Amino acid sequence: MAPTDHNLIHYINTHNLIGIKAGKERDTFLNIWMVTCEDRIFARSWGLAERSWYNTFRKDEAGELKCGDQVYKIKGVVPADLERMNAKINQAYLAKYDAGANAFYAHGITKPEHTAKTMEFIPV
Repeated sequence: MAPTDHNLIHYINTHNLIGIKAGKERDTFLNIWMVTCEDRIFARSWGLAERSWYNTFRKDEAGELKCGDQVYKIKGVVPADLERMNAKINQAYLAKYDAGANAFYAHGITKPEHTAKTMEFIPV
């Protein structure tokens, strides 16, 4: 497993939308919110659909993140220490997204139905 690239962390910290491709079957990237905590990368599913990126990663850990022109191979996993990290991830979402029209969604994504859909992305 590759160490987290600090350029990747910096990009996620300074951009609101990050492209994600879950599994091997998708052709296009979906732009979603992501946050970092302890030099780790996290995202939560807003839509709870069966064909969501979250559920795709549950079946196939392989994926990619697109940050500008750079594409990173990653694996998406449910963090083993999710219970410990949840409060920190909540704080990261609120610090990054709790403004203007995003406030409703920033607070919503800290609710239990969304915290249960937290994924960690690990560069490979």
